Amino acid sequence: MRKNSVKNTRVNGEVQRELSSIIQTEIKDPRIPVMTSVVKVEVAPDLKTCKAYISVMGDEEAKKGAIEGLKSAEGFIKNRIAKAINLRNTPEIRFILDESIEYGINMMKKIDGLSKENGAEVSDGQNS
Repeated sequence: MRKNSVKNTRVNGEVQRELSSIIQTEIKDPRIPVMTSVVKVEVAPDLKTCKAYISVMGDEEAKKGAIEGLKSAEGFIKNRIAKAINLRNTPEIRFILDESIEYGINMMKKIDGLSKENGAEVSDGQNS
């Protein structure tokens, strides 16, 4: 199975969907905040490893705690994925913190701030 094959894309989607569901509904670790989401999943073509990119809204301590909580629940998560998805191998999951959503939100705030400043300057200039 090639990395970008249809089968690999489908497996990535299934694992991402199942992992999101497990994190939201089944894990009760207090270190994992409610605003934790699975941004992307990359399952290796041999189905032995998986990179799960996780986004956590909160401060650095919350992010670190969420990744630690997920790592400690890896056995449980792997077991649930194995039951839900019929794969030859259930991949070992590596959780990676993804800050792209938070980065995007911060950029939007900066753009909005600049837009408001420029809008005020333009309207002031038009009144003169």
